[in-house]
Amino acid sequence: MRTAQVSRNTLETQITVSLSLDGTGVSKLATGVPFLDHMLDQIARHGLIDLDIQAKGDLHIDAHHTVEDTGITLGQAFARALGDKRGIRRYGHAYVPLDEALSRVVIDLSGRPGLEYHVDYTRARIGEFDVDLFLEFFRGFVNHAGVTLHIDNLRGINAHHQAETIFKAFGRALRMAVEADPRMGDVLPSTKGAL
Repeated sequence: MRTAQVSRNTLETQITVSLSLDGTGVSKLATGVPFLDHMLDQIARHGLIDLDIQAKGDLHIDAHHTVEDTGITLGQAFARALGDKRGIRRYGHAYVPLDEALSRVVIDLSGRPGLEYHVDYTRARIGEFDVDLFLEFFRGFVNHAGVTLHIDNLRGINAHHQAETIFKAFGRALRMAVEADPRMGDVLPSTKGAL
């Protein structure tokens, strides 16, 4: 089983992430940011990743540090659980619709951090949640997981739908990329010999 547990403790946040890449999509989430928990649940369910995230942050200021540091810690746990990457598909992609909204996510478990994030939300807040924080979440994840990630919201009117399609597609793309490729055997999916 490809599992990991990572804790990150700073003056701003205390976060623990436990995950299994070969799970069934079960999640236990308590970040103190309800809409973030809702989005993290999409990653777990659609990625078939068992995910336990417990976070305490300086929410009396705002949610920025908690959201960003959750992305960082999740990225660290993901990289640790993934291991040497032998025999995996490496690349993953997904298109996910939700009513009028449609998003595309493409990922390469390249070992190199890179983020292309193209989302024009139709409003700045979803309830109390500042949608700008999703960029910080994904930036933190990418930089610490060592992946190349392209996120494109292709259309949408409802900001909740836009966000949900992104996170569902992210989960689906992760699921595809980490899958064992039976034709690869124990081979590293790179002509460089390293990822």
